[in-house]
Amino acid sequence: MLHATCRKSSKSGRRPSQMNTLFNIFVSDLDDGIKCTLMKVAEGRATLQEDLDRLEKWADKNFMKFSKDKCKVLHLGKHNPGVQHRLGSTRLGSRSVERDPGVPVDNKLNMSKQCAAAAKKANRMLGCINKGITSRDKEVIIPLYPALVRPHLEYCVEFWSPLCKKDVDRLERVQRRATKMIQGLGSLPYEERLRELGWFSLEKRRLRGDRITMFQYLKGGYKEDGDSLFTRSHMEKTRANGYKSLLGRFQLDTRGKFFTMRTTSRWNNLPREVVDSPTLDTFKIRLDRVLGHLV
Repeated sequence: MLHATCRKSSKSGRRPSQMNTLFNIFVSDLDDGIKCTLMKVAEGRATLQEDLDRLEKWADKNFMKFSKDKCKVLHLGKHNPGVQHRLGSTRLGSRSVERDPGVPVDNKLNMSKQCAAAAKKANRMLGCINKGITSRDKEVIIPLYPALVRPHLEYCVEFWSPLCKKDVDRLERVQRRATKMIQGLGSLPYEERLRELGWFSLEKRRLRGDRITMFQYLKGGYKEDGDSLFTRSHMEKTRANGYKSLLGRFQLDTRGKFFTMRTTSRWNNLPREVVDSPTLDTFKIRLDRVLGHLV
């Protein structure tokens, strides 16, 4: 991850927002010519170094400096040789954990740290509500939870969706706690509390979000990336919905939890009337009916 520094003159008279806009315009060509997105073989390491050299030339040309002490390499893969890269004459160090974007990712692609951090932030906010709001009426608590607490549990969740049951339970306990705060529901089982509120569990909400995102990819909502992320089956005879996507092969369990992998099998199991929805709003309505029958 590269960070450029921009010195703002206090004598310019410009506001910070104006300076940010000017800076964004100035660096708009920073990634021109960059080739590396994801490389799996040795040639990819050479291409990555070429891109780093290209960035250094851009910085010299535009009289900019990268904060090279903040530029680190995260080596992924069990047999990764840990090749060192350089930015200019500086050799870049490595890290076992990196944040992208604001989500901690370790070299084993284990998302437990992010799950713990998300649950901690959400519980802290829920504690503030518990201490600061005396009313426990449904009309008071219900608007506060989705506005202030749940965003912490679902920020970029398509990227870091929990892999382990302990992480799933850790996140779900936050919502369990929130539903118990509502007057008249504390003595009911969690599933009944959700039915009373008309809510899905967080796990079911993640299933819903994945499928909504995939619908947008397959139906042209993200035209630039949709074709490269998913491959549609061209077999004339397909069971279920008739709009199946091919599921790639993988050797590691972690790969099977990636968005493109975990979503494909779930998408293929959807009924035809759901995936054939003409609009996104219609798709959401039909999808909610299906999810409502899931335990």
